[in-house]
Amino acid sequence: MEKDTTNHSGPSGCCAGSASPPSATAGATAGATDAPGLPAAVDRATFQAELDRLRAREKAHTREGDAIAAARRRLPMVEVDAGIALIGPNGPTTLLDAFEGRRQLIAYYFMWYPGNPAAEQCEGCTWCATQVAELSYLHSRDITYAVFCQGPYDESARYRDFMGWDVPWYSAQDSLDTLLVGRHIGLMHLVCYVRDGDRVFETYWTTRRGVEVMDYSYALMDLTVYGRQEPQEDSPPGWPQPWGAGSSSVTRINGRPIAQWSRLEAGRSDDLTAGP
Repeated sequence: MEKDTTNHSGPSGCCAGSASPPSATAGATAGATDAPGLPAAVDRATFQAELDRLRAREKAHTREGDAIAAARRRLPMVEVDAGIALIGPNGPTTLLDAFEGRRQLIAYYFMWYPGNPAAEQCEGCTWCATQVAELSYLHSRDITYAVFCQGPYDESARYRDFMGWDVPWYSAQDSLDTLLVGRHIGLMHLVCYVRDGDRVFETYWTTRRGVEVMDYSYALMDLTVYGRQEPQEDSPPGWPQPWGAGSSSVTRINGRPIAQWSRLEAGRSDDLTAGP
């Protein structure tokens, strides 16, 4: 997969088969033995004064995010064929059917490496998909979320089962030229649709770091003193940054996507070609 070398960070830089950090406890080990840098220790009043200055910037950032979301809601839309073919658990279906009767649809286009075991599937897509679990809040706003895998249904659905995901899953493999017209097939995409009766319209799409909206782990990491611990971050000297150094991945440990290890410990097979 092509990497984003202009602003590389996070799951959008995924590539199956990439190297891994030296151990599952790389960050913790570095922190324990290498005495990473620490912020200056100050009294409570000084700390709060500095935080208040930062809070003003955070509020401005939030307001700008609101303004961007308002502009996003005012984008025009483009009609797409509601009958575009997908493959689901019951066989052939359509883009319109994937709405499940709701007004809106968010589709995550999952990268796929045909014939490869679980360990060699996309760690970035795994990172993102793992964090979308509770769909009731989306459903309350008349929104369906679904994964549109860019590989065959049977094989990729076994990966969904291996990971234990409980979200609607389809293969879009045979319709990617139409669904992703003008975009990079084989890269992750997040696409929003709305329907008007039986007509379907695309209203927004994003890729690369844009898919980080699916992720809460990075958002929480960004609140901590060491952040994501990745070399591209602007951090003070001495801050630990073992993740993503050189050719290693930010979302793999010891040769496979991080979230897969608990699945292996539960006794699941990562052979995706041999059936359940």
